Amino acid sequence: MTEQQPIAVLGGGSFGTALANLMAENGHSVRLWMRDPEQARIIRVERQNPRYLKGVKVHEKVEPVTDLHQTISDCELIFVALPSSALRAALAPVAGLLDGRMLVSTTKGIEASGFKLMSQIIEEIAPQARIGVISGPNLAREVAEHALTATVVASHDEALCRAVQAALHGRTFRVYASADRFGVELGGALKNVYAIMAGMAAALGMGENTRSMLITRALAEMTRFAVKLGANPMTFLGLAGVGDLIVTCTSPKSRNFQVGHALGEGLSLEQAVARLGEVAEGVNTIKVLKCRAEELQVYMPLVAGLHAILFEGRTLDQVIAVLMRGEPKTDVDFISTDGF
Repeated sequence: MTEQQPIAVLGGGSFGTALANLMAENGHSVRLWMRDPEQARIIRVERQNPRYLKGVKVHEKVEPVTDLHQTISDCELIFVALPSSALRAALAPVAGLLDGRMLVSTTKGIEASGFKLMSQIIEEIAPQARIGVISGPNLAREVAEHALTATVVASHDEALCRAVQAALHGRTFRVYASADRFGVELGGALKNVYAIMAGMAAALGMGENTRSMLITRALAEMTRFAVKLGANPMTFLGLAGVGDLIVTCTSPKSRNFQVGHALGEGLSLEQAVARLGEVAEGVNTIKVLKCRAEELQVYMPLVAGLHAILFEGRTLDQVIAVLMRGEPKTDVDFISTDGF
């Protein structure tokens, strides 16, 4: 990537906008691609993204664009910040342009068909692309407002990791590198499910001990599942695991926490999602995750419990009562990558 070459961010949501701003502040020219010409026009004229990041000034070096073909042609480093449900449809028509490009997924979701993570979908569409992911405790508004933040870029491609670090690393945003792309990305997708339950617990006034128990058992559960699929358990002790889990399970700024909180207040799932007005990836992930856990015979009582709440008419009190009646297991399930 040359100094003069612009960097692309695909997706005009809150996180895509925050990332674009970070890189512009670091001196890079950024193309922020979105489908909606009206949204692009508003950002261009008002220099803010009122729909997703109201009140945050969009840097002058961020150019809102709607021509995906031209954007990809002009950029070597491309951050993909699209909702999981839109990623395949957006990228498939331009697959031929992606060969050799550095594509960095920021989306924390799982595609139902085949249990595919976002980077695996990108790999399927563009097998000759250079692929990485970023994940961590990165609430979009806090990133945009320059709260001290760290993230993880994960790829087997060391040059890609260095390029991402050079683009994003700045005064308030620190970027660590990892070779465990699968583990880092899986941690980002799984924690969304538990954030919904944590939001419900907060709305129902459950104690700090209870919320701490839920978060800690969630970490054990998601790590157990990830190790079964070949991830490194140590990844889950870092920013993309416990770091992301803590912030998304405790912050009212977390979209998945907000959905859970609305459910705890008595709203239906449809009402909770409608109130949010953005994608909460945990809602899409829960059905897929429960099915996959059953296929792999991985013990995931919190996932089963949340599924029962969202789709089987159970209450959080009922689910916790069942959990408390279960036979206690060991606190930590594994001490190496080949045992749990």
